[in-house]
Order: sequence, then C-alpha cells, then structure tokens
Amino acid sequence: MIRAFLVFSLVLAVTLHAKEKRPNILWLIAEDFGPHLGCYGTKEVSSPVLDALAAKGMRFTRFYTTAPVCSASRSAFNTGMYQTTIGAHNHRSHRDDGYTLPSGVRLISERMREAGYFTVNVKEMPEEAGFKGSGKTDWNFAMPFRPFDSSKWDDLKSRQPFYAQVNFQETHRSFHAPEHADPAKVEIPPYYPDHEVTRKDWAQYLDAATELDRKIGKVMELLKRDGLMENTVICFFGDHGAAHVRGKQFCYEEGLNTPFILSWPSGVPAPKGYEAGKVSDKLLMAIDLTATSLDWAGIAKPQGMQGQVFMGDHADPPREYVFGARDRCDMTVFRFRTVADARYRYIRNFTPDRPFLQFNAYKEKQYPVWNLIKELAAQDKLTPEQAVLAAPTMSEEELYDLQNDPFEIRNLAKSNKPEDRAAKERLKGVLNTWIEQTNDQGRIPEPEEVAKNEGATKPGKAKKKKKAKE
Repeated sequence: MIRAFLVFSLVLAVTLHAKEKRPNILWLIAEDFGPHLGCYGTKEVSSPVLDALAAKGMRFTRFYTTAPVCSASRSAFNTGMYQTTIGAHNHRSHRDDGYTLPSGVRLISERMREAGYFTVNVKEMPEEAGFKGSGKTDWNFAMPFRPFDSSKWDDLKSRQPFYAQVNFQETHRSFHAPEHADPAKVEIPPYYPDHEVTRKDWAQYLDAATELDRKIGKVMELLKRDGLMENTVICFFGDHGAAHVRGKQFCYEEGLNTPFILSWPSGVPAPKGYEAGKVSDKLLMAIDLTATSLDWAGIAKPQGMQGQVFMGDHADPPREYVFGARDRCDMTVFRFRTVADARYRYIRNFTPDRPFLQFNAYKEKQYPVWNLIKELAAQDKLTPEQAVLAAPTMSEEELYDLQNDPFEIRNLAKSNKPEDRAAKERLKGVLNTWIEQTNDQGRIPEPEEVAKNEGATKPGKAKKKKKAKE
C-alpha cells in the first residue's frame, strides 16, 4: 500500500514537473508578408528586431503557406489541415451557411485548451505598447463558440502555460507606415515594370515591414517586462506571401513563401533539431508549425492531421514536397494547384482560358502596379517577362527551376531537356496523387450563385462583406 502510494506520488510529481516545463507558445503573424527582411537579404528595410531574433534563433528560408490568400491559409494553419481537404479553399466562403469543420478537425486553440493551455488572440495590448493586435481569424467555416479564452495581453503572465497569437496588419494594403525606404534603391523583381509607380509601391511595402519590426520590438519588451522570455517559444511568420501583383492570390514563390523565424527560450530544454543561429532550407509548410506546436505542448499529433512535426523526438520524416492551392478569391474564379521540391516548382492551371489580370475589384483598387501593367501593355512597353501577365490567357502548366530561376520567369513546361521533362512528369504525378489522396474539394465548383455572391449563399450578403478589409 505504502509502496503503491510512493509510486503514485512519484508519477504525479513527474507529471507536474513536466507540466511546469511546458513552454508558452507565441505566434507572431504578419499579414501579406514575404521574406523581405534584412536577415533575408532585403535592402532598404530596417528590421533590427527580427534580424536579432533570427540571429539567436533559427531562420527558415523555405517555409510555405498552403494558400496565397488569408482566409484559406488561416483556415489551414489554424487546424493543421489543407484548406482543400476541409472545404475551406474558397476565399471568404461559408460565412453565412452554418458550415462546420469535418469530424475530427479542430482549431489548434481548442486542442491547446484541452491540454491545459490558456489561449489568447491578442487584441488588447498594454498602453505602453502603443498599438493593438488585429485579432484576425478570418476562417472559412463557422467559428466555434469560444475559439480563444481571452484577447488581453495582460492575462498571459498569470495564466501560464499559454498559447497566444498576435496578428499584425502593417504589411496588408493599404500601406500607411512612415517613410524609410528610398524608391530609387529598392530592388524590383523583373516581372514588374521598372517604373516610378512600381518603385514607390514597393518602397511603401518595405516601410510597412519596417513598422512591423518596430511593433514586434514592443512585443519583445513586454515579454521581458513580464518575465516571459525564458519560457516562451516565439514563432514569427506570414499568413501568406506579399501583397503584390504576382504574389498574393497566386501560386508562385511570391504568393506562398513567407519568413519563418523560431526562437527557443533558454529556460526550457530545446527539442532535437533546434540549432540556435542556424539558417535552414528544410521544406516546411505552415500546417507543420501547427503539428509541431502541439508536440511542443506535449500533445500527440491528432490522427489524420496533415501537418507534420518537423522538430523533436516525434519528428516526421522531412518533407520532399510542399503543396499550395488557390481557388475563388472575391468574385474572381481561378483554380491553381502547385507542388515544389528542393529545386523545381510545378503549377497546374485548371482555368487557363482566363487572363492573369482577370477582373478583381480589390486588386483594381489597391494595387497600382496591377493597373500600370495594363496601361503599359496597351502601349507595348512591357518586357517579354512582364507581358506574360497581360496576356489574354495563361499557361495550363508551368515549371520553374528555382535554383537557376528564383524569380520564376522561364517556364520550362515545354522544355526538351531530359532533366526538365523528368522533373515535370515527376511533379505532375506527385500533384495528381496529392489531389486524390487529400480529397481536394476544389474539384467540385461552387454553385454559380454562391460564386457570384463571393461566397455568400444569400443574395445581398456580398455587398455587406465588401465593406470589410480584404
């Protein structure tokens, strides 16, 4: 009896000790942001806070979201599932029809709560921070009754361990940060016209990144003030790629690749695979951060979760491929699917009859380079790489050698080189298998009336939705 009691006490003590060692987990999520920081080699941006975080932590160069638009991407990384599998692939869909997640699929915040974590989507910051969190959720399904326990930063210190998100809107259009970058010195991708309009727009985007870095600095100060630095895992990433013409809403690197910086606290043993100061080119997806965050919290990866644990004793085998998808965005219907490996990206366009510059009210209003391209095309003033964006149709297939063509301007889909042909056939097969195995819901088009109403099932709802920021 006494021996049994001692064994029970020992087990209880070990359990309590394990709980004490569970880290807080903080996701810092930037909207519409590519890897455009000083530590990623971008000039004309001032990012000392994130650069320092990367220098003492780990910086990942090949971290991808599963969709190039916020609601689909956020639906994915908040559940650890491809948005195409769970029916959340059409932008701003299922907001008024009562659609719920498939059986067994749940928000990461709900899983964290059940494991004893306090969950927060921070909106209310201390006065000294000088700003508020956006509190963005933007999921393409009916929101659970209580997705988070709180929206207040000041609840964190007294409610550990916690899982928290702070969402930043700075790099979402329209840009409104103080001027810092010199438009004459910014580096413009070759698929955009080198024009004063483009340079000014790109500089304003980098200024927004500079302001984002300043605000993250305030978060770092609060973590230190509250004594949380030594036991809080910090994850910084973007909800999808940059808000530029060929970025957001499109399945190129610019639309899917985001920064990912991971900083492990000194007060908690680091997981196997974490190497402070390392730059990693491991292929990762945002849904992998979901699965891995659960593992850090001592929660086994749920059965059926598509995200993979990429670090620690329970790490899955490294990914060979990363996948992405784009479906309806606002009133604009496309269907793109893509897969990339260590060298190549393959894109399949299921709607090739439509132009890249297919009408989209948001892009027409918010993207000056979108309209500039059309103007310069009419004047025959675009380079061949730029003119592709103004063509009346798109390629059904695209293949890019990311090592030799990082800007993805030389489509190798029709190349006769054996290595290119082999890469295309291999990636095409991998993508087709992924579409089938993940039960891609995009194979079934939205009803015409729903698409016409931008995802709303009731006429008139779309007009009300347009008032919200895209």
